[in-house]
Amino acid sequence: MDDRDLLAERFEAHRDHLRAVALRMLGSSHEADDAVQEAWLRLDRTDADTVDNLGGWLSTVVARVCLDMLRTRARSAAREVPAEGSPDPAAAVSSAAASPEDEAVLADSVGLALLVVLDTLTPAERLAFVLHDLFGLPFEEIGPIVGRSPVATRQLASRARRRIQADPAVPDTAAATQREVVTAFLAASRQGDFGALLALLDPDVVMRVDAVALDMAAGRASAGAPALSPEVRGADAVVQVFGGRAQAARLALVDGLAGAVFAVGGRPQVVFGFTVRHGRVVGIEMLADPETLGTLELERLGE
Repeated sequence: MDDRDLLAERFEAHRDHLRAVALRMLGSSHEADDAVQEAWLRLDRTDADTVDNLGGWLSTVVARVCLDMLRTRARSAAREVPAEGSPDPAAAVSSAAASPEDEAVLADSVGLALLVVLDTLTPAERLAFVLHDLFGLPFEEIGPIVGRSPVATRQLASRARRRIQADPAVPDTAAATQREVVTAFLAASRQGDFGALLALLDPDVVMRVDAVALDMAAGRASAGAPALSPEVRGADAVVQVFGGRAQAARLALVDGLAGAVFAVGGRPQVVFGFTVRHGRVVGIEMLADPETLGTLELERLGE
């Protein structure tokens, strides 16, 4: 087997995931296949030995290809609008070209109602929402794809989420599951129930801590607070951070999804955002930067 065959074999190991991303982005199996094929062509022209994380590299390439395709679709739809009319944002990014088979596959994977609402989002909103809420990609990685800062990318996803949640046709089972998982996580953390925490965490969970939160944790290290790094990877490591703690954190809606807030005098000091997939926490964001906190929509919830 030559080097190209080995590269193709490595690519094939990621194909299903890449197609799932592209299908949710584009709403068309034909276009999704085109996006995945373009990713392979770009990989074939790249020195793969310089790519540290092939899966992440490919996901980024597919996301950028999909974003370009959505923007091209939007421009084409806008040009077709009569002069006296105004462009319909929904039509601009709709997947009207999708076949009944495409719609059936998408409806099975994300729900038909959600698919309809996704078609009303701008390309950047759709990408931010799909990559973060459906695939758990952090905003720090999504931002460069859409050409925005992590804070601005979070706002894109938040706008998309509000539009989706405002549609009565979209079931709130995902939001309900998120709240159940986060509530159980906070309870297990306060009780120091390491077994329950492990059961709620994906084995490959990643906790990301912003610079301000890192400084706050360093200042409390002498009082027994755990040492933190910008990224804490793996369920065992995350359990060590939360086990027996989070006493003062309270359940809250963070940009419409269940999370937690630590406040002093009613003013948020630290916010914990959670990404939940298949009933388990796959990502946690610990945010204390005032600029970021100022962009969040927070609402305390009763526990």
